[in-house]
Amino acid sequence: MTSPPLAERLRPQNLTDYIGQKHLIGDDSGLLKSLNNGLIPSIIFWGPPGVGKTTLANIIAKQMDCPFYTLSAINSGVKDIRLVIEKASSLGLFGKNVPILFIDEIHRFSKAQQDSLLGAVEKGVITLIGATTENPSFEVISALLSRCHVYVLEHLSKDELLHLLQHAIETDKILTKKNITLKETSVLLQISGGDARKLLNIFELVINTHEKQEVVITDMLVQKIAQQNIALYDKSGENHYDIASALIKSIRGSDPNGALYWLARMIEGGEDMKFIARRLIISASEDIGNANPSALVIANNCFQSVNIIGHPEARIILSQTIIYLACSPKSNTAYKAINKAQEAVKQNGAIPVPLHLRNTPIKLMKNLNYGKEYNYSHNNDLNFVNQEYLPSDFTGTVFYEPGNNDKEKAFRHFLKTRWNEKYNY
Repeated sequence: MTSPPLAERLRPQNLTDYIGQKHLIGDDSGLLKSLNNGLIPSIIFWGPPGVGKTTLANIIAKQMDCPFYTLSAINSGVKDIRLVIEKASSLGLFGKNVPILFIDEIHRFSKAQQDSLLGAVEKGVITLIGATTENPSFEVISALLSRCHVYVLEHLSKDELLHLLQHAIETDKILTKKNITLKETSVLLQISGGDARKLLNIFELVINTHEKQEVVITDMLVQKIAQQNIALYDKSGENHYDIASALIKSIRGSDPNGALYWLARMIEGGEDMKFIARRLIISASEDIGNANPSALVIANNCFQSVNIIGHPEARIILSQTIIYLACSPKSNTAYKAINKAQEAVKQNGAIPVPLHLRNTPIKLMKNLNYGKEYNYSHNNDLNFVNQEYLPSDFTGTVFYEPGNNDKEKAFRHFLKTRWNEKYNY
């Protein structure tokens, strides 16, 4: 009989054995107090993969001694939701014993699917616990979000991950049969990226690949085995941040073939297509910017189209957009400009707005010379007037440097004809 994966064998059954998230389940935490009082609100757990969202939901249900239902947003629809709600309603339980419905990857639910939960949550027929790797402000409808308390889970720290490995070596029935020594762990921790499930998966793979009873874990050993089996982790969807990084860097490097390969890896790994589309919007602004302003329009239209079409045809829309972005001229001047401006603000604090730029909604402000010397640009030739728009401490400071591409060369010419030598354009 095949043994469950190590991560599943080590899944904690109570808060005592739960590793990490002390800000949520520490002695003075609101969540722990709610559990101890036997009454919890509907919850959204938001955090990266492998940090214990599902485990925490299971522990809560066990401690609350409530009926517990689970659905995965990947393969569940409105019909499945209604069936669970009907079962929960038939139990006639309220207050401390109200059934808990756990929905994994709730961000994948459509608006209609999320709408179907509203009535049951509002009436207290079920307590909803949703898990998501995406910002719930964008992925969960406002009506449902307003009825839930959002808890943010964090990557496990180095010490917590090392504790988890030691715990596995000392307690797992299979691992205790071998003599395992953690000589070096840097690569294990690096590859895991704070993801406990990924850490245990790689660790188990290394142990199982080593036939001898005595296993010494070294960085070289882990690197060798992990590289040979990297597709395993990519396809599980746990490595999506690394794959997403490779996709964006391929677009930035103007390589449509590399970008398409990483897109295919994400699609085959079951990645959320809206997650991909959002990254393309960022890339269109950060890496292409005003070298081709249409890129942002196309990327935004891609997101809207993917949201409407869904899997599997959305892959064609993503492919078209990625090819366009990769083949576009590149500029990161907008990205660099806002970074410079923010750094100036951090270093110099809140400098007062010059009087001529201030708002003047009432007479008192006008009497204080608010807006007095402001010259309305549209009252002048070329809709431009040479006046100062920065605080005096920053006069002449350059945040935006036009890039060396056709579009921004036109920007440079425009600014030079308006400002002459002020900004050295």
